[in-house]
Amino acid sequence: MIRIGTRGSALALAQARWVAERLGGENEVVVIESSSAPADDKSRWVSALEQALLENRIDVAVHSAKDVPVELPDGLALVAIPEREDPRDAICGASSLAELASGARIGTSSLRRAAQIRALREDVEVVALRGNVDTRLRKLGDGECDALVLALAGLRRLGREDEVGGVLDELVPAAGQGALALEARPGLPGVDVLNDARSAACNAAERELVATLGASCNTAVGAFARMLEDGQLELTGWVGAVDGSRWISDRLVGASGEGLGTALAERMLAVGAGELLVA
Repeated sequence: MIRIGTRGSALALAQARWVAERLGGENEVVVIESSSAPADDKSRWVSALEQALLENRIDVAVHSAKDVPVELPDGLALVAIPEREDPRDAICGASSLAELASGARIGTSSLRRAAQIRALREDVEVVALRGNVDTRLRKLGDGECDALVLALAGLRRLGREDEVGGVLDELVPAAGQGALALEARPGLPGVDVLNDARSAACNAAERELVATLGASCNTAVGAFARMLEDGQLELTGWVGAVDGSRWISDRLVGASGEGLGTALAERMLAVGAGELLVA
């Protein structure tokens, strides 16, 4: 019996059940509660699941890969990265950023999205919109904003893709966006069948970039890797001031494996990315 740990939100449950169906065999989904963690405090929810792993209350935790810190507790590891869903951001309530009128209000709870939107459209207003996906979509419907930016993958997993007005190719996604991460004690049998080598390589490069930059959940950083036809990785990084006034973006192609994320981060740091991270 494999005990699959998850938080209790609709999206988290959908992701955990997706994993359970593909693992097959004897398994059960275990909801881990964290009364001290606000619904949108992803780092504390990750910590609650990690504590459950360390206390042997669950065997594997299912996370959105973008929520997992680059430093893991001793005794735990990312044991599988399943095939990644589309990592791009989606806009709801409009077909594109360009379509929005000057002064339009765009809702997001992400510093990365807010910074990139402001860098592209300094004439719009970015408003903080928190809560789960359903709550944010309801706030959009209630007129609290004119458009809303969410992860396309989350909308698809919740069956809400009909809410998507357009896909924002101009935004660099968060590291790990669209991917799931299975965390467990090393050696857990049976879960490695869900690992997708291409998705795992992309996730590792993105996490390496973020780690070398010294970024955190309180910084505006994008990191996106994709596998090219020749087997090499193309890694794109974006670092900006939250107000969108200054930003640095760079891209590097290289072999998959350790080193590409570090090399790109060092190039970005050499031209001032570190100053933006503390601005």
